[in-house]
Amino acid sequence: MTFPKIAVLTGAGVSKGSGIATYRDGADSLWNNYHPQDLATPEAFARDPKLVWEFYDWRRRMMAPAKPNAAHLTLAEMEAVLPDFTLVTQNIDGLHREAGNRNILYLHGDIWSVRCTECDYRAEDRRVPLPELPPTCPRCGALLRPDIVWFGEALDPATLYRAEQAFSQADIALVVGTSAVVYPAAFLPHYTREKGGRIIEFNMEKTPLSRYAAETLLGPAEETLPAWWEEFKKQLV
Repeated sequence: MTFPKIAVLTGAGVSKGSGIATYRDGADSLWNNYHPQDLATPEAFARDPKLVWEFYDWRRRMMAPAKPNAAHLTLAEMEAVLPDFTLVTQNIDGLHREAGNRNILYLHGDIWSVRCTECDYRAEDRRVPLPELPPTCPRCGALLRPDIVWFGEALDPATLYRAEQAFSQADIALVVGTSAVVYPAAFLPHYTREKGGRIIEFNMEKTPLSRYAAETLLGPAEETLPAWWEEFKKQLV
């Protein structure tokens, strides 16, 4: 049996079903009371690291009780079944890992990871709340920062390259819960299309990517993705 190569790009819509608010989601927006430049840029951190860490500590406390939903669990099952499967996520909440995925490329980093602003120290830290704000490096004493990509920072070139390779080699690109308008991530499914593969989109509404998709399935990802996968598995028997 020949299994298709599948690459997946996920965004905030995947985690919305787990109760995690998005940055720009109407009344639930995380930016209702703050401007992004006040909290999620290197300049903001240099200006007031304690304020930035108070915000991210609050986000960590909001995310900590969240559990993977059916969309996360479906993607974990897909990885277990398909020999060539890559998950690329714009999310920082760690729910894909908790669901069971292991072959994950984090475009925007991981809120449960910290890194030193001076030395090469990096570590997972799931303490909620953090006992010290801002936290300091246990190795050199410098400030730690969230190991995520802030506004104005470039994506990690090695991670982006691996994502581009995965989509270039994929037979099917699944785009789940993302508006596909923020580049360079938004271009990833086009690598699949340019090599003759198909794009299948799962979103609440149509996006600029919809015109290029072989299918656009509208509705909550925790409903549409599992239903699609159940039908798709029948082709693998």
